[in-house]
Amino acid sequence: MSRIGLKPIAVPEKVAVQVRDASIEVKGPGGTLSRKVPQGIGISVDQGQIKVAVQDPAVEGVSALHGLTRNLVAQMVQGVVQPWKKDLEIQGVGYRASKNGQILNLQLGFSHPIDFKVPEKVQFSVDAKQTFVSLQSPDKELLGIVAAQIRSLRPPEPYKGKGIRYHGEHILRKAGKAAGAVGAGGSAGGGAKK
Repeated sequence: MSRIGLKPIAVPEKVAVQVRDASIEVKGPGGTLSRKVPQGIGISVDQGQIKVAVQDPAVEGVSALHGLTRNLVAQMVQGVVQPWKKDLEIQGVGYRASKNGQILNLQLGFSHPIDFKVPEKVQFSVDAKQTFVSLQSPDKELLGIVAAQIRSLRPPEPYKGKGIRYHGEHILRKAGKAAGAVGAGGSAGGGAKK
């Protein structure tokens, strides 16, 4: 039995929850989210609380999905009330971003600009310096996927730290080649005397 899975989820006043067949739908001020419920897991709504329970223990791996399903439903409920947020920082000379509708235009040191199509459920903004992208969405899973896809266009490199990183992410830096190490064997006493 999952301790997390046994915790009931409180439903806020402005949120409506519907459970149909093998799916759950959550509606709120931030939008509507739906998700399929794994086989062997049952969801019930009673007195302003959502309860997730194992209905069929014989299904393989159902106990592992109990706590996960409860957390995913809790994130849906929280997301339709207050959207989830993720921020990205762009570092590097000439690296910048701009917004054009639902397209994120990126200049990342390549010979061409990159146009990244952001899904409708994800809202984003670019700051005045064009080096900070703020993403928000009621769907935490989709938000994480979109942020990871944008970051993968130019992951931060370890020498100068140029690239796209999550806000507050620490990049382990490497030291470059030391200046004195080059040609140590060839400079002292090479060649014949005249």
